[in-house]
Amino acid sequence: MKKVSVAILVSLTAITGAAYAQDNGITMSTDPAKAADVEQRAQDLQNRQQAMPSAPAMPEKHHKMAPHHHKKADASSS
Repeated sequence: MKKVSVAILVSLTAITGAAYAQDNGITMSTDPAKAADVEQRAQDLQNRQQAMPSAPAMPEKHHKMAPHHHKKADASSS
């Protein structure tokens, strides 16, 4: 059941992403000036991200299980 649910979720996400890309007018261009502009913006963004101090890693959450209480056999009940 979980596999089917995950498959449906992935499919819906892909369809939604494709629809979003079409609605926002994402186009392909062979204009070298536009390509250079996009590459420059990407490089600027990458440089800004590298200049930022990295955030400390979040500690992983471990689920602690309740201690197991084993009942000891009562010697007088045997």
